[in-house]
Amino acid sequence: MKTSFFDLFKIGVGPSSSHTMGPMRAARQFAMWLKENQLLEQTARVRAELYGSLALTGVGHGTDRALLLGLCGEEAATLDPATIEAKLATIRQSRMLSLMGQTPIKFHEPVDLLFLREQMFPPGAKTEHPNGVRFIALDAAGKTLMAKTYFSIGGGFIIEDGDDPSAAFATNAVALPFPFRSAAEMLTMADEAGLAIWELMLANECINRREAEVRTGVMHIWQVMNGCIERGMVTEGILPGGLNVRRRAARLAQRLHAKGAEGQGSGDPLAPLDWVTVFAMAVNEENAAGGRVVTAPTNGAAGVVPAVARYYRDFISGADDAGLLRYFLTSAAIGVLYKENASISGAEVGCQGEVGVACSMAAGGLAAALGATNAQVEHAAEIGMEHNLGMTCDPIGGLVQIPCIERNAMGAVKAVHACRIAMNETEGHKLSLDQVIKTMYLTGLDMQSRYKETSLAGLALNVIEC
Repeated sequence: MKTSFFDLFKIGVGPSSSHTMGPMRAARQFAMWLKENQLLEQTARVRAELYGSLALTGVGHGTDRALLLGLCGEEAATLDPATIEAKLATIRQSRMLSLMGQTPIKFHEPVDLLFLREQMFPPGAKTEHPNGVRFIALDAAGKTLMAKTYFSIGGGFIIEDGDDPSAAFATNAVALPFPFRSAAEMLTMADEAGLAIWELMLANECINRREAEVRTGVMHIWQVMNGCIERGMVTEGILPGGLNVRRRAARLAQRLHAKGAEGQGSGDPLAPLDWVTVFAMAVNEENAAGGRVVTAPTNGAAGVVPAVARYYRDFISGADDAGLLRYFLTSAAIGVLYKENASISGAEVGCQGEVGVACSMAAGGLAAALGATNAQVEHAAEIGMEHNLGMTCDPIGGLVQIPCIERNAMGAVKAVHACRIAMNETEGHKLSLDQVIKTMYLTGLDMQSRYKETSLAGLALNVIEC
């Protein structure tokens, strides 16, 4: 186990963790490398080349915007979404940007930011991942000072070409008390220690942080997620990007309020699921608008985990912060298994690696919050993924709007059902979570690349943009 809770759940901005947050981090890391190696002052120009999925859907995912901001030294975790448009307008009008906020250089997008849609991988790259970006720093005479290639591997994680993917993880090399590498190991360790899965995850997190800091950090993540839900439920209008998709969460919430379909006393037995839909859509509308979100484990799937957490808080009798802590730490333990044994990148394995993984995480987390056994948690997580296997990533126009927003709502509802199935089962199950994780990854590798975040097939091809 190399991935921390705080690696999976990262505060950032929309619309995409792999196509916005990852490229922003890569651009900043390249600019920082120039600074640290005393090349910043010699740099007169930087050229960025996008390949594969980054090139094919980068405009719809805001990759161009992210690169400009990253080169200027901006970080997704601290960037105020309200300031983005003004900063981009200044760069584009002046055709200048300030590397790391220090060195002004010329930057004209048609020349310096290239979407190489016909090439899957950067030339000479050792790593084979469809989210590649190459940066080239040039001096005043046009001589190359340095060129570096990075890959955005999902969830905002990046690696430099040739690096082991584990280089993206923040957890240091200190030995963990419970270094599980599979669900089977996780269950065995928990059984031998007499602990719940969430307690294993907490113990591992406490290697790098004090327990009070971990608990506070987890609840801060929840507060940011819940704030995103609240903003999404009151904000109306048209989402950016040209599809003219109208935000629906606010209107849906208004209708549910008008019907009195709220809280545990609602007369409609299915009202809680209506609210799960609203919660998930609210988050992903905020994400599509470039607002503040938390990767869970990605931006494209950011609505599932918070929607189910809000379902627990609002509709489960006796829900409390202790239950939310169990929920999030268990969700993270499950997410780690996918991140380290498969993929959470839609460009690599399709949407099963994003919404499917989020559904699995939320199902297991909800079971833990409700006091399920470790075996029931594992079963719920397995069901959550089993019924998302093979799901493609085919966003219309390269925008995380159709089918992404509704898909999060469906994933959240599936997570609730998966939890209920697992907790009502008494005789175990045939498929293990490890088997389903492996199946998901192999299915993703078999999937044609045009169904993996390229907007070249599926709904993206067969629905007319309007």
